[in-house]
Amino acid sequence: MKVELIQERAFTVRTGTKAIHGLFHVSEWEGLNKYQDNAGRTLILNDGQIVKGSPELLASLTDVPAGFVQVPETKLPNGLVVPTFKVAQHVSGKDEDGNLLLDGTCKPWTNISFFDAQKACEEYEYGFITETQWLAIAYDLSQQDCNWTGGKVGEGYIFQGIRNGVGAKSGDYVPTDSTERRWMTLSNGSKICDMNGNVFQWIFDDVQGNDKGVIAKAFEAHSPSLTTAGYPSETKGVGYRPGAGNNWSGNALIRGGCWVSVGNAGVFYLDRGLPGSGNGCIGFRCTLP
Repeated sequence: MKVELIQERAFTVRTGTKAIHGLFHVSEWEGLNKYQDNAGRTLILNDGQIVKGSPELLASLTDVPAGFVQVPETKLPNGLVVPTFKVAQHVSGKDEDGNLLLDGTCKPWTNISFFDAQKACEEYEYGFITETQWLAIAYDLSQQDCNWTGGKVGEGYIFQGIRNGVGAKSGDYVPTDSTERRWMTLSNGSKICDMNGNVFQWIFDDVQGNDKGVIAKAFEAHSPSLTTAGYPSETKGVGYRPGAGNNWSGNALIRGGCWVSVGNAGVFYLDRGLPGSGNGCIGFRCTLP
């Protein structure tokens, strides 16, 4: 049997403790070098600097602390670019001593006010999720075929999470109701829990809000808070959201839905709560740069 013998040279890209092995050089143009792995994922480098790359490869080069996942840079439909950041994989919890936990082993930390939730994040040197960050996650999730019941973006509805009255659950709980799918997948392959139900989550409003993150003006028709979903309120699994002109000034945003939201739950669910009061249905989520 006659065969062709081909000599191949694989490359490794390394940054800190992270590395990608088995990359092959496929092209060069004006100083830009394109590398590709066996799955067809690419990295484009210029003098050792990454210019562009497949989200999965970029994520694998990032040092992400335990309990967090990387969110890729996201361009919202209105053109706003949300830089990459890290977000807690689970809604924040706390142990018996009141220490913040991010591993999903306990039920979400609820009955905490908007302001106290921010303080809890600051105490542990975490960020507090903003409106544009939530929108970036929700939009990215909405563009992945695997997050739709029909297996294709726009077909069926976006998966909705724990919403049919079973009570708040810890991150390791597996719903018995097959329609309550709490885990969703980002474009870089990272998975995130409870963006679409279980408990509402406080949001620092950097769109309609003041410097404290509290809503300070009415929703404008072109606000990304209203337009990013791409589908009408309470359709396609996106969840409830108000109409343009609604003025919730003095309140704080909440998103995602909770265990009693039924059909209203969803990654784009948008409502409000009193920022100085806690509620058994509202938790919070931490971030990092």
